Amino acid sequence: MQNIKQYLDDCSEAYYNGNPIITDAVFDALADACGYNSVGAKQHEDVEKHYFQMYSLQKFYEGEDMKKPLEGIKDIAHSLKLDGAAIDILYIDGKLSRVLTRGDGIEGKLVTDKFVGSTFIPQTIKQMGIVQITGELMAPKHIENARNYAAGSLNLKDITEFRTRALEFFAYGVQPNIFETYVEDMKQLRRLGFKTAHGEYELDKTYPCDGLVYRVNDNKLFNEMGYTAKSPRGAYALKERNEGADTKLLDVIWQTSKSGRVTPVAILEEVVIEDAKITRATLNNVAFIEALDIQIGDMVHVIRAGSIIPCITHKVDG
Repeated sequence: MQNIKQYLDDCSEAYYNGNPIITDAVFDALADACGYNSVGAKQHEDVEKHYFQMYSLQKFYEGEDMKKPLEGIKDIAHSLKLDGAAIDILYIDGKLSRVLTRGDGIEGKLVTDKFVGSTFIPQTIKQMGIVQITGELMAPKHIENARNYAAGSLNLKDITEFRTRALEFFAYGVQPNIFETYVEDMKQLRRLGFKTAHGEYELDKTYPCDGLVYRVNDNKLFNEMGYTAKSPRGAYALKERNEGADTKLLDVIWQTSKSGRVTPVAILEEVVIEDAKITRATLNNVAFIEALDIQIGDMVHVIRAGSIIPCITHKVDG
């Protein structure tokens, strides 16, 4: 399993540096398979510490008999779990001061230059003091690999190109809290000029989402519940596991995209997933194949990432 964990470290670093190499669904499946729980990537240059740490959400899956962390609490807010690139935006006395990528949650890469003067976020807000707003930079799901498109955009050197990309920012957090409840905080962010993950109905019809977020609405109780090293105790993400199937790897071919990128494609024994006949699936890259030790003739597990893209998640032990 060490090879897979090293590969996931590399995938994590690539993602948070703006160059994703596998999909979120494949990453989650591999992480579950080998008990990998590292989150984020340590940055190496142009980094600063988040004013408030950016935590990840504990994940639960539909249909699994596990006790959810908020059982017994009646006042729960929920919103769509957005599948984009997480950033934090810092305002000081109402003026845009800094924008960081999520990085490892403690430090992030500076991308302020891409947002100063842009229309993606308000340049000033009517809120004094130090305010950190967190959320996701999103690309519409009609764009192929929308999440990678959003994350990769933050790594562009050409600011003009960045600002012409099909991107939107949706906020889902503000620190320190402004009002007594999360719902009121989100309403305030909308009044300040932000789009938010909470209250934007049917957002999943336009942008990639991968579940629901449940959060204690009472901000005082949420803060009293505290955090683990990586996650708040007062919120979690509820996701659906992608339906998958096992099949045989018959061959591997190499495919060149319009951008010139060459990727390995698995030729599979036909299998039906979610009423779709699957005979091909992405193998991502050579490192992915080596990490999973996949060879022609092996049985592999296949899912449809986002219910669309066939992906191999792991080799099935015989």
